[in-house]
Amino acid sequence: MPATAPELVANPDTAFVERYRAIAGRDARFDGQFFTAVRSTGIYCRPSCPARTPKPENVTFYLTSAAAHEAGYRACKRCLPEAAPGTPAWNLRRDLAGRAMRLVADGVVDREGVEGLAARLGYTPRHVHRLLVGELGAGPLALARAQRAQTARALLVGTDLRLSDVAFAAGFGSIRQFNDTVAEVFATTPSELRARRRGTPAAPAPLSADGDAVRLELALPVREPFDARGTLAFLAARAVEGVESASLDGPTLRYARTLALPHGPGAIEVTTGPSGGAGRVALRLEIASLADVPVAVARVRRLLDLDADPAAVDAALSADPALAPLVAATPGIRVPGTVDPHETVVRAIVGQQISVAAARTHLSRLATAAGTPYASRIAGLTRLFPTAAQVAGDDGAHLRLPARTRQAVVDVARALTDGDLAVGVGDDREALAARLVARPGIGPWTAAYVAMRVTGDPDAWLDGDVALLAGARTLGLVADEAAKGARHRALADRAAAWAPWRSYAAMHLWRAAAATTTRPVRQDPRRPDPRTGGARS
Repeated sequence: MPATAPELVANPDTAFVERYRAIAGRDARFDGQFFTAVRSTGIYCRPSCPARTPKPENVTFYLTSAAAHEAGYRACKRCLPEAAPGTPAWNLRRDLAGRAMRLVADGVVDREGVEGLAARLGYTPRHVHRLLVGELGAGPLALARAQRAQTARALLVGTDLRLSDVAFAAGFGSIRQFNDTVAEVFATTPSELRARRRGTPAAPAPLSADGDAVRLELALPVREPFDARGTLAFLAARAVEGVESASLDGPTLRYARTLALPHGPGAIEVTTGPSGGAGRVALRLEIASLADVPVAVARVRRLLDLDADPAAVDAALSADPALAPLVAATPGIRVPGTVDPHETVVRAIVGQQISVAAARTHLSRLATAAGTPYASRIAGLTRLFPTAAQVAGDDGAHLRLPARTRQAVVDVARALTDGDLAVGVGDDREALAARLVARPGIGPWTAAYVAMRVTGDPDAWLDGDVALLAGARTLGLVADEAAKGARHRALADRAAAWAPWRSYAAMHLWRAAAATTTRPVRQDPRRPDPRTGGARS
């Protein structure tokens, strides 16, 4: 076994041993989770690279491709490490580095600079740079540059866009910067990279355009297994009319929606097979500016939880005999995220006291009245979900909900508009939940649910959730004769063993509950007490 080689026995670093095992076995499950730099060749690879396994003394492992770039390594032309799915660590880690990486992926550095990133994180630019270099081996600018290189590679090998269009779509400020970065990272020119990947040079095709919109199609890498049907069904059940559209019939599953991007409105359409498809999900983009390509891709990846580590999740949850049958029936389950944190807050509050179907009706009415119209070629999409300012301006007029709930929606929308309430993908989950629950009309369950979906936390546990309890009862995890409070406590104790993947366990339990009832599944599974905004016990 590679791990028992003399060089490794002498190396006490357990992480090194585990990673070397992965590259010796060419284990694709670790692609994107770390990168292997080889001193003797000057290149870095993904763990599953088919090249001969390097000697341990020649290997250095990096958590990011940017760190490998900064250390002077170039990307392997054989395994194309930039084509790997993203790492799940940035959601799993709750520290500053993890929060920063989520914001970098959302394009904050490109739009707002290092100063903007630091302001969102609540630290000085110098401290953020120092910490990221110490933790990840690269600073904010290098990390953002690496992401641009990844986007450029995907567009070069996956589309027929002109090279100049690829440069600006990937976020580069000039053609020269684009050419220099590709040469430094991949040791080749953009045209050679495209020709090598496809075998022959491709004749560049003009970008599809119609009025102010541009369109292109991409293939997004995803770790298998991928429960595509379950993930899209979750979104389809909550689809707001005109804003979202879905079709789950037939061999091809489809989900589409409009979204607000930094340079203007746009839309996305995802298609895939019921269980994913050869590690790829097809994405069709309709955007106002090519500069929004990286942001749109990052948000779709977060929405579908494409960077999850299904092997680790399934292995951990299968260790519990009660969950093992659920994992076997639905491998690769995902926790859907969000493309717009403010939208998620509004939707969660509207859905606090009603069923998913009822919440969908109210939200569709609100979107029709207050959302901005949007003309799309994608079927079923006619408008954007209202911004927080538009929701506040509507003043609850089109929400036929209890007065307290309407007021909570309007107050939160105003706070989001004024900046009195901050909600974003780079937030700390516990701090975000605390900010939300401090506001009138928002209970602990809703705050935790929003924080889970916005930050992508894989280990959130929604304590007191009646749907989780219903699912647990069908599995025999709690005693029926016990009091409700005792059952919740017993389930929370049992769930502690599922860490750090309790969000995924919750998805399994929610499905188990839904499978045993004919009542609609709630968007917020607990019915809040209108006096407190929290859940009824």
